[in-house]
Amino acid sequence: MTSAGLTQKPRIFDPKAFLSTVEGGRTMAAFPKRQTIFAQGDLGDSVFHIQEGKVRLSIASNSGREATIGILNKDDFFGEGCLTGQRLRMCSATAMSDCTLMRISKRSLMEVIHREGAFSEMFVAYLIERNVRYQEDLVDQLFNSSEKRLARVLLLLAHLGKDGKPETAIPKISQETLAEMVGTTRSRINFFMNKFRKLGLIRYDGEIEVHSSLRDVVLHD
Repeated sequence: MTSAGLTQKPRIFDPKAFLSTVEGGRTMAAFPKRQTIFAQGDLGDSVFHIQEGKVRLSIASNSGREATIGILNKDDFFGEGCLTGQRLRMCSATAMSDCTLMRISKRSLMEVIHREGAFSEMFVAYLIERNVRYQEDLVDQLFNSSEKRLARVLLLLAHLGKDGKPETAIPKISQETLAEMVGTTRSRINFFMNKFRKLGLIRYDGEIEVHSSLRDVVLHD
């Protein structure tokens, strides 16, 4: 056999396989609804990838006041602050629904970022997209009415406006949590939720089903 015949084909790295395989600093963990994944002030030594479920990120002040700063869905990462030198968690993460998460050690993730260009590109693209989301959230808070902000939050929770099939219902979420995310009072949330329901934009009976027509509230000037 010639030396050419012995030449091995270059190994193709698959980011999806990496995020679904338990080995090399990667472990799978299940968290039931309402269970704390990590708390503000905990040691930050790993990054999480959501396989299934929803995760709520929140932050608490010294006085004990708590605010929701994000709701994450399947295929999202969180806890990546440890990669930038944050020793302690800056926020808390709680399962909003039954969750399956891949926990990736900081060391393992840093190694694959430096070694595998395909994963590095995917991860950087995700971080850029989320940074854009944070900028949109800031613009939303500064310039839009609380009614529009609530509509946008509901659309994001239901994945409407994103590629792929939208969810039929949002896991039960309290009006207090929605008020924290929107930056308004619970009474205003209650008023707008009832308004959306009467207009046929949502179904609201404990669970929330978001209809595509709710987009008109965000798009209408």
